[in-house]
Amino acid sequence: MAPFELTRVSLAQEEQGTAALSLDGDGDPVEVPEGGTMSVALAFRVGEAVDGLVFEETRRYAGRVIGTTRTALGGYRAGGPYEVHLPPERLPVGRANCGVYEVTGRFTDSTGRVLGREQHRFRLVHQPVRRSGRSAGPERAAPPPRAPAAPPPATEAPDGPVPA
Repeated sequence: MAPFELTRVSLAQEEQGTAALSLDGDGDPVEVPEGGTMSVALAFRVGEAVDGLVFEETRRYAGRVIGTTRTALGGYRAGGPYEVHLPPERLPVGRANCGVYEVTGRFTDSTGRVLGREQHRFRLVHQPVRRSGRSAGPERAAPPPRAPAAPPPATEAPDGPVPA
């Protein structure tokens, strides 16, 4: 067995459940709604004990690097399978953010040795506004402002009670 073997990468979404991704980055990107919450789940085996396993993820949009995240996963004994869910993140909102994101990840140990790599893609899709004025996504449109209430009818005049 190799020192490290990635067996599965999945995108877990509150809105649409979990989708397994191709390990080589081929295939159609998984569609995710703008403003939704997403978490990456990684399943792997280790052939030898690994100390200080780190997953580094680089995200690209329109050919530019927009962010890199390093997540310390910890130490693992030989064996597995192990499954780790990365912290959930809120996806951006707005048509300017919609499109295909390319993600590359690499696994390193405490010495900096690269143990494995992975690639995946996802497509951020715009959520149209419903006719009722409410958003179809997790963000809801603000309710319209209420008109000030009319003052209650006067029951007394400055000179005494108002006759009915």
